[in-house]
Amino acid sequence: MYTPGLILFGVIAVFSAGLLAVHIGFRAPRRKERGSPADYDLAYTEIHIPTVGGKQLFAWWLPATAEAPTVVMLHGWGGNAELMLPLALPLLRAGMNVLLLDARNHGRSDSASFSSLPRFAEDAGAAVDWVKAHGDDPRKRVVLLGHSVGAGAVLLEASRRNDISAVISIAAFAHPEWMMRRYLSRFRLPEYGKQWVLHYVEWVIGYRFEEIAPMNTVCRIACPVLLVHGSADNTVPVSDAQAILDHCRENSPELLLIEDGTHDSVEAVEQHGDQLVDFLKKSAVI
Repeated sequence: MYTPGLILFGVIAVFSAGLLAVHIGFRAPRRKERGSPADYDLAYTEIHIPTVGGKQLFAWWLPATAEAPTVVMLHGWGGNAELMLPLALPLLRAGMNVLLLDARNHGRSDSASFSSLPRFAEDAGAAVDWVKAHGDDPRKRVVLLGHSVGAGAVLLEASRRNDISAVISIAAFAHPEWMMRRYLSRFRLPEYGKQWVLHYVEWVIGYRFEEIAPMNTVCRIACPVLLVHGSADNTVPVSDAQAILDHCRENSPELLLIEDGTHDSVEAVEQHGDQLVDFLKKSAVI
């Protein structure tokens, strides 16, 4: 016979298991760098940047010239600085400094209780502050470049400050809820279950999805923005990039479409490095 106490225990157990499943399902895998910029014959320095909560971020500083602008590059979910190295090459050739960053819980940076788009944005902001404090560029020019979640993060960070010269967003999703629903569609969850997960994640990260959605934050950015998206991206469909463009009619970003590019094809974007540099020249960054 089931007693009220036993029933309550069962409900708590099921609820706790559900919470644990959400945290495990959305935990970012950590992949530490195995190579370094030296593999590309690039001069670099390993640095550690303080971020929120007394944590330290691992980064590679790749200097070009002392008074050049700097591109801060941020990887996506489960990525690291090494995966972004190919994109640094055309920017270095154009005479720009590059800072390749590991977000918390990624690469060789410190751990944190969880990862989220806003926390990625905090880390991007910490990197910008480091560049402003340590760089020799008299104009303090900083470009933010991010991939996937990192792309959404640099858009969010740029929307909150007025000292960013330009933003390059690669494979950004338009709205976190759309992305999460695509992920949850692989599970046989009823609609009320999906809604519970969505609201719980909002509660954990401390933000409503509407506040941090790239399709909304991009409209609040004062500097030039370039969206880069692969036409064969099956993780974040190119329709997300179009939704961002359509939603922000004033101060609309530019779009660079990479034919046959997939979500993680950083090398394919590198082949269009000249177009990234042209965008920065047109934006008066270099």
